[in-house]
Amino acid sequence: MLNREAIQAAIARRLDADADGTSGFAVVVVCVRGLRELAIRCGGALGEQAETGVAQLIRESLRSVDAVFQSGDETFVAVLPGLRSRNNALLAAAGLLARFEQPRTVAPGVPPWQARAVLGIALYPQDGIDADALWRNAHTAADQALRRGDRYAFHDPLNTCANIDYDELRDAIETNRLVAYFQPIWNLAQSRIVGVESLARWTSRTLGPVSPDDFVTFAEQNDLIASLTRWSIHATLRYVSALRGLPGCRVSVNLSPRTLSRGGVAEQVLDALNIWGVAPELVVAEVTETALARDVDAVVRVLRTLREHGVRVAIDDFGVGYASITYLSKFPASELKIDKSLVAHIAGDSRMARLVDSIIRFAHNLGLETTAEGIENEDTRVRLQEMGCDFGQGFHLGRPEPAADFIARHALEAATGPGGLEPATRGPA
Repeated sequence: MLNREAIQAAIARRLDADADGTSGFAVVVVCVRGLRELAIRCGGALGEQAETGVAQLIRESLRSVDAVFQSGDETFVAVLPGLRSRNNALLAAAGLLARFEQPRTVAPGVPPWQARAVLGIALYPQDGIDADALWRNAHTAADQALRRGDRYAFHDPLNTCANIDYDELRDAIETNRLVAYFQPIWNLAQSRIVGVESLARWTSRTLGPVSPDDFVTFAEQNDLIASLTRWSIHATLRYVSALRGLPGCRVSVNLSPRTLSRGGVAEQVLDALNIWGVAPELVVAEVTETALARDVDAVVRVLRTLREHGVRVAIDDFGVGYASITYLSKFPASELKIDKSLVAHIAGDSRMARLVDSIIRFAHNLGLETTAEGIENEDTRVRLQEMGCDFGQGFHLGRPEPAADFIARHALEAATGPGGLEPATRGPA
């Protein structure tokens, strides 16, 4: 990684200067989205010029005593002395983020480029007492901000992923000690199950059950996400192959944004379909809006390959992230999944209901199907059905359960009709 030693040395010098921890300092990771896309679109020379301009912009936004380094592609690290509290750090962060509000001109004849900065902040001494811990915790905070669609995040000392053991998770993936769960997806108009979303679950020997948000994030941060994705694809399709007697049951598989910018993901999925004898049209590849903020061209190439072979593509958590009409025009999606934070309020909030209704109409006008996530009560289900939402999932319709249990139960039940299954739970009347 670029400047890793220089960054560690700068943090170490700050530790020596503040050995008693009285003045404090902050380590800030600055992720600048769009630099790679600009380089791909306009050429490497302009991309490097933009990187240099961003580094200069960050330096100009900070004080002369602050140190700034490029840490990697689209990533910079700043060491800010004299900041002990979150309020102090937040003032510095607000000033830095404000400098990225305006589009920047890269070169004559090139359209202005809108950079987007996301910050992760770790404070000494509360977030670490050595250089490596502070560096890692700032990066973890930046990843959390990116995942949530926020502009910044402070290190969360209660974050379970910070306590995950790398070797234990790697061994769990390699030895198949994770468990695939299925959560039913309903056709809202017909009140029947038409598919499932595949979810990974892991119980650590030392931590007990670990939230998927934590171990998936850890895998992304520690280069285990490719292995986890491979496990998820094969574990899911192994169960789907047992659903041959229940025609039309689709399965949704989550693909991490980080895997999509690497080569070979589409080939992995297509090879797995051949191995397990699953028809491509029964699989939905789910990608969060965060993927659209990364290497758009690379993501589109992977998903277009899957679509050309019959695999469906869904934009997950729609409505809280980065997607825009421009991105959607490029994106080879077949459906939108409306984020649960929007769905949860439609029964009691008329403005939120109008927003969700607008998203459904917008998607349908683009020829996309819609799935509402997080349906927790009957009133919400009814409102979504009235809006014309195609599909839904949530605890009211069915909780996630081990895929083996889902298969065992439904293998003995007759389908209610083409593409449908008898419900696994009580569900809507």
